[in-house]
Amino acid sequence: MTAGTVTGGGDGSRMKLLTATSLTQGDLPGDFCFATQGELVWLGEVCARDRADLDGGCGCGRAFAGLTSRRATTTAVVAELDLSYDDLRAQVAEGFERSGFTPAVLDPLDFTELAEETADEMLHIARIWPVGTVVGRRLDNVHRRRPLPPGMTLEEMLRRLSPLP
Repeated sequence: MTAGTVTGGGDGSRMKLLTATSLTQGDLPGDFCFATQGELVWLGEVCARDRADLDGGCGCGRAFAGLTSRRATTTAVVAELDLSYDDLRAQVAEGFERSGFTPAVLDPLDFTELAEETADEMLHIARIWPVGTVVGRRLDNVHRRRPLPPGMTLEEMLRRLSPLP
């Protein structure tokens, strides 16, 4: 799997999840997008500095963490993906392992439980909004930044943002 690629089992399962996007970047002071466009994102841990001063810290309390790239973005978009729950859980576990957080660091049973809890949280957060909604984060709260323009699909918006071949 390459950075930013979401792979599934192709079994027809569809689920809504958050993916990294540069949509609405610059609308708010301090916006940044270092994650790979389209990669799955999750709510990573927040450091003490950001908990104490959300707008003056490092930015982790305002950002989603890229599951593959391990880079951050302050914007994510709700996307419907061809992915089963088992695929999602496996990608979460692989992301943790790439970060050095392996079953050897945490008891294997606890590691599996953490991957499942994280996958469940990712699904829970994305199910609230329609596909194409751009969201942001403030500590443990995820909020809508802007919906897609009426009549525009997520694919169309992403094509408009992509450089021409």
